[in-house]
Amino acid sequence: MPSHENMTIWMRPEQLERTGPGRRPRRSRAEVTTAAIEIADGEGMEAVTMRRIAAELGTGAMSLYRYVTGRDDLIDLMIDAVMGEIDLPVAGGDWRRDLAAVAERTRVVGLRHPWWGALANRRPTLGPNSLAVQEFAMTALDGFGLDIDEIAGLAWMVSDYTYGAVQREIGWSDQARATGMDMAEWMSGYVGPYVAQLISTERYPMFTRTIRESRVPHLPAEERFRYGLDRVLNGVAANLPAGTDHGANTSRR
Repeated sequence: MPSHENMTIWMRPEQLERTGPGRRPRRSRAEVTTAAIEIADGEGMEAVTMRRIAAELGTGAMSLYRYVTGRDDLIDLMIDAVMGEIDLPVAGGDWRRDLAAVAERTRVVGLRHPWWGALANRRPTLGPNSLAVQEFAMTALDGFGLDIDEIAGLAWMVSDYTYGAVQREIGWSDQARATGMDMAEWMSGYVGPYVAQLISTERYPMFTRTIRESRVPHLPAEERFRYGLDRVLNGVAANLPAGTDHGANTSRR
């Protein structure tokens, strides 16, 4: 068995502080996690320290180590708590609808917590909420005769698109706040002259077509996300048995 320090947070039972005369108020992992998330949402992950969390909770920094052994524990708890905000739909037997719903709701949660996506992709946390989302997505693709590697790979493909698109959207928002220019203003006012110069060289015909003809970059963010998601789901559909009816998994109805 691994030592206590090397065990994942999910293997260690929570030890609540005892209460009594002269003792500090009882805290919990949930309270520590909530405080950390609120700090991260307002100021970024760099502001999340044990000392800062303790100050928010009105307790001593060392007392927090009763609940977490360090930053890795805390990050795992934070990621999983945010995963719990993804409102999973009732599975209806239509894999495409179910996976689209998870992706769209993940986007909403990811935009609510800009720090989360980059951390959630660093390694699996295997917390209960994370596992529930993964189980839902993979179950949507079960029953088509796919082996587990195909099921997992297709589910991860949708997840990778979702996280990547959300991170890109957050990056544009951060850039807009930093520069005071939205995407359209940045394209026309800042890089516009350089783009015109590139087009004039005639060395990049596909780039030129993108600038002159493309409409997707100018769609509202939610529509742009759905445009890409639809094509990722088309890729999933291409890996399902021929004759699959509009994404419906009839074997699970």
